[in-house]
Amino acid sequence: MFKGLSAFPLTPFNASGVDETAFLNLLARLTSAKVDSLGVLGSTGSYAYLTREQRKRIATLAIQHAEKIPVIVSIGAVSTDEVLRLADDAQQAGASALLLPAVAYQKLTDDEVFGLYQDVTRHVSVPICIYDNPGTSHTLFSDALHARIAALPHIQSIKIPGVPADLAAARQRVESLRAQIPTRVSIGVSGDAFAANGLIAGCDLWYSVCGGLFPRSAKAMTDAAQAGDFALVEQQAQRLAPLWALFSKHGGSIRVIAAAAALLGLAEKDCLPRPLRSLAAADIEEVRQVLNQLQLE
Repeated sequence: MFKGLSAFPLTPFNASGVDETAFLNLLARLTSAKVDSLGVLGSTGSYAYLTREQRKRIATLAIQHAEKIPVIVSIGAVSTDEVLRLADDAQQAGASALLLPAVAYQKLTDDEVFGLYQDVTRHVSVPICIYDNPGTSHTLFSDALHARIAALPHIQSIKIPGVPADLAAARQRVESLRAQIPTRVSIGVSGDAFAANGLIAGCDLWYSVCGGLFPRSAKAMTDAAQAGDFALVEQQAQRLAPLWALFSKHGGSIRVIAAAAALLGLAEKDCLPRPLRSLAAADIEEVRQVLNQLQLE
């Protein structure tokens, strides 16, 4: 489960709320491509904007339509009590694993972050992935903190937020973390622009936004990495560079991916939860041009 391509789809919205039909259409692209795992209700899945009932519904739909692909469900929330309730919902729905960010309003100390993971590991029976995403959770993890948490039961993966652009530095980053954590714990790279370097540097998998909409294009990169064909990994990354540039231009991936899903007829034009807004018309046209150029699938 914690290898290869973990694809993170949007949770599309329409005027009535969550657009379940659009979500299932997106999911079908991923199951057809036979991604290695489905990461639902991540940051691209807008977990922070959904109610508990909406999250439970999306988790249930994903698991019912996963076609035996493992489903990793995010259970991030500000309070531990809510995290535990979300963990119960995900497990009852049949989640294969849980994705846990340390979401903070008040800045958390290292002991408080550790305490969150300790509380959850005592409560659950399925594997947990540490979700290290300081841009959205506002929590910084040191390697020492990762190592402390990784020693807890049920911790089986760490989703790191990226690696250095310099390949030697990227290898050092991954090797340093790996030396401090149990061998049972995998390391996955996120931040799509860092994927190639992360995979070449020794990450076990790519937690991918791109893979949530264009699974075959993303899987070509992880398949090449698993085969040890790092020249092809770099080639695939260079091909996808115009998409990474759009992510950077718009302060992240979610608005670009939402626009792309709408352009492909897979979601409505305004498919993000408020207060998020779709891109302006000129920016959507730029997304269209990149999609036409790259012919992603």
